[in-house]
Amino acid sequence: MQTVALGAEITNRRRAYLLAEFVVLFFGTIAAFAAFAQGVSPIPFLVALGVGSVVYLVRQKSFDRKDFLRSEAVRGQLRPMLGLWAVAAVVAVVAVAILLPDDLFGLPASNPWLWLAIAIGYPLLSVYPQELIFRAFMFHRYAAVFGTGTGMIIASAAAFGFAHIIFGNWFAVVATTVGGLLFASRYARSRSLLAVSIEHGLYGVLIFTVGLGQFVYHGANS
Repeated sequence: MQTVALGAEITNRRRAYLLAEFVVLFFGTIAAFAAFAQGVSPIPFLVALGVGSVVYLVRQKSFDRKDFLRSEAVRGQLRPMLGLWAVAAVVAVVAVAILLPDDLFGLPASNPWLWLAIAIGYPLLSVYPQELIFRAFMFHRYAAVFGTGTGMIIASAAAFGFAHIIFGNWFAVVATTVGGLLFASRYARSRSLLAVSIEHGLYGVLIFTVGLGQFVYHGANS
């Protein structure tokens, strides 16, 4: 009985430690970055943390390395992904046309080369590192705290949305929290970082295309 009790105590201590670590890493660190690194691009940090996540995950025997891509899962997820994205695209275009008519398709119209650079570079330098951190790393590291279902999806979305306080506007936080719920749910179902990165990239490029990029561009308010 004492052995069982000791094991439960160790497990509870481990969970408490992981919860504290989660709060510090995904809320404390981001809050400090937002406060003291205004105007600094988060991309180098995302890439470095993404690499760190890979190093951590490949050293975990319980992590399935197929999750880094799992390309066979993309086909099964593609139809619902594109269907939902198409609806979101129509809503976004209508919303910008009504609320921000001067910004509609502003970036591709005024600076097509920058838009193309974002369309190519954003998925590679921002999306995939974010998915490594907020999905693969988080789902594996904090499963003991949040489980692998709804609790983890909510925790992942909350951390993902909060990370976007660095942009200094409510739209970025709300939109990415909703997006975080979608991406975390997709990853929970597919266990494919490739599938969820494709989805994340589609929404990101959509935002920059329709005229909402000003809200998620770190230099916009500098």
